Amino acid sequence: GLYNIAIKSIGAAMKRHPDVCLDYVIEYGEPMRDAGYYFMDSPGNDLESIAGQVASGSNMIFFVTGNGSITNFPFVPTIKIVTTTDRFNLLEKDMDVNAGAYQDGTPMEKLGTDMLSLTADIASGTPSVGEKAGHSQVSIWRNWQQNDASKTAQILNMVKPNGRSISVHNTKNSNRKFLAVQTESGPKTDQIGLVLPTSLCSGQIAQLITKRLNQKKLGQDRGISRFVSLAHTEGCGVSGGSSERLYAQTLIGHLLHPMVGLGVLLEHGCEKTHNDYIKNDLAQLGINGGKYGWASVQLDGGIDAVAEKIERWFDQSVAELQDLTYSEGFLRDLHIGLTSIGEITGHTASSLADFTQTIIGEGGTIVIPKNATLSESFIYTTEVIGNQDWEPTISYGESQIEPGLHIMETPTSHVVETMTGLGATGVDMMVAHIVGHPIQSHRMIPLLQISMDPVTQSTYSSDLDQIETNLLDLVLEVASRRYIPKLFAKGNTDFQFTRGLLGISL
Repeated sequence: GLYNIAIKSIGAAMKRHPDVCLDYVIEYGEPMRDAGYYFMDSPGNDLESIAGQVASGSNMIFFVTGNGSITNFPFVPTIKIVTTTDRFNLLEKDMDVNAGAYQDGTPMEKLGTDMLSLTADIASGTPSVGEKAGHSQVSIWRNWQQNDASKTAQILNMVKPNGRSISVHNTKNSNRKFLAVQTESGPKTDQIGLVLPTSLCSGQIAQLITKRLNQKKLGQDRGISRFVSLAHTEGCGVSGGSSERLYAQTLIGHLLHPMVGLGVLLEHGCEKTHNDYIKNDLAQLGINGGKYGWASVQLDGGIDAVAEKIERWFDQSVAELQDLTYSEGFLRDLHIGLTSIGEITGHTASSLADFTQTIIGEGGTIVIPKNATLSESFIYTTEVIGNQDWEPTISYGESQIEPGLHIMETPTSHVVETMTGLGATGVDMMVAHIVGHPIQSHRMIPLLQISMDPVTQSTYSSDLDQIETNLLDLVLEVASRRYIPKLFAKGNTDFQFTRGLLGISL
């Protein structure tokens, strides 16, 4: 194997014909000024590197693949060249060129001529295979958190949170209830079908599949309200170690989420975190992977074939579900993510403290990210936890947590990454107090956005969920599925795994 990016790059450079001169070396996304042979500084991550090539001015992408990557860029045609005939035959509907024909006896001159003709046709407007499929992806090179090694030892030696909830002062009682969906494991706020891609390259395919399933309204009479996919940027061409573990932990946290009634994992087929990787992690947690569906874009024969396989799995699984029934849900059954953006006034702090004390007093769970501005409110922290330290009790994206009040690690200040981590902890909904503009919701989990700030209320009243309504009343309406948060309903959602403090693109 090629054990580092330097060796891989040397191999790539050797592929050029010896008569071809390397004319220019450019930065990632730097525009090409003149004709010639260019070498661009970029990560090995397929989609991140292609985004840089397009930004530099490329108007055609030749993508050589051994396993059969289905990558296509949104507006620049991608000609996918697969290296073996067997793999081309398996993925014929998703590949453009069978370079393996050379090994089968086709002369190189003919392959070259055919390739040139295909290139001219596609440049003239003939759709590539990917364009016909309507499938594309894009991912831009992400920043690194560290630019030198000065903090590496400190980061590697950070103590992992102990997982124990924080004692809450002055807890309160309430007999409030909500209309729950009854499941084998108890009352839930909702049940969904999840198609979970294990890499960035299967993300958009997962979206195409869930769109079709939602159009069929499959499972609604059996308690499955909707189908969700969580497209993301990870799984391929990124660093291992702590970053990889954070990713796997957060991915699995969403799979194990109490809202997920049925789940399928969809691998691309050549990522680091493939299906067997996830199965192994589940086994280490003592979880039987047999309850989930498993599919592979490459091994199952391409986009159409894998979509049909997943639809069949959901059809069969839905048929085995019991009819939809409801039950009473109590505050102890709720798991809520609570965060804040912007300055917290004394009145707001006391109101959110009362809400926290009520949920915890009835045995429920609240998870607050470390970077929430609630941590800066003396009134909130004093009323809720007294003199106890405001330090993380769980790591980013940690699931299967004990009931009570928890503070989640937040390696970055990125809002979407924070909400993604909260989602993995198993919260049924999220509540964010906003000062300033509203934020994007989680793709799977409803986010209530409230504000007691007059300027924010007047500016964003059409996007905020609470103006006059009591917060607990609104939470129970969401838990009962009688109210859908405004921006969540509009589809203003996002999802992004953190790469932590040490993650990089390779």
